[in-house]
Amino acid sequence: MPTIECDGKTYDVDEEGYLQDWQIWSEAVAGYMAKQDGLELSEAHWEVIRFLRDYFQKYQIAPMIKILVKEIAKTMGTEKGNTKYLYELYPAGPAKQACRYAGLPKPTGCV
Repeated sequence: MPTIECDGKTYDVDEEGYLQDWQIWSEAVAGYMAKQDGLELSEAHWEVIRFLRDYFQKYQIAPMIKILVKEIAKTMGTEKGNTKYLYELYPAGPAKQACRYAGLPKPTGCV
C-alpha cells in the first residue's frame, strides 16, 4: 500500500494519493499534498477544504463537481460557487483535487 510521510508520521493512501482514513487528516497533510502538486494553499483553498470536510461529516459522501458547485453557491455565493472560480483554485479538478487535500475519498462520478 502506498504511503506519504508528513510531519514525522506515515499515512496510508490509495494508488491515486487519497488518504485511506479521512479522520487522521491534518492541515499539514493538505499542505504537503498541495506542495507536491506545485500549489501553495491560500485562504480561498482552505475555505473549500473546510467546506468539503464539513459536507463529508454531514452526508458521509464526497460531492461530485456538480453538487460541489451548487452547495458552495448556496453557502458562499455564486462568485465562489461556480466552476471557473473552483478550477482556478484547483486546476486538476475541484472535486478530485480538493477532496484529496481534504483527506476525503475520491468523489463518486470522478474518473
